[in-house]
Amino acid sequence: MHALPETLHVGMKVFDSTNAEIGTVEDFKFSDEDPATPGLEQNDVHPMDRERDDDLVSIMARAFAGEDGLSDELKEKLLREGFVRIDAEGLFAGDRYITPDQIARADGDRLVLSVPKSDLMHVH
Repeated sequence: MHALPETLHVGMKVFDSTNAEIGTVEDFKFSDEDPATPGLEQNDVHPMDRERDDDLVSIMARAFAGEDGLSDELKEKLLREGFVRIDAEGLFAGDRYITPDQIARADGDRLVLSVPKSDLMHVH
């Protein structure tokens, strides 16, 4: 199973497999199954919100606010496996979601993907 890099943080620049800059990390959530991050409190998308009730519904509401383009099944899969949401560059770019298996490496303030931008889940 793939896991998100421990050095992942909001604001990192994201580059696809062609080394094109495609946006910045806006939000992320570590896998529910990651032994390094046990419990939902540690997996919360918004670290400042950890005092809130962290049931699945509230986590989904914060993680996918306004994202009607994702099915409930896909949202649950992303929450279970972990994801990165990026603020994509360009006019009408919308949000893009990265799964752990699409990440090649994290170097400092750069997140480099193993796939081109076109392979990412896209929500307008």
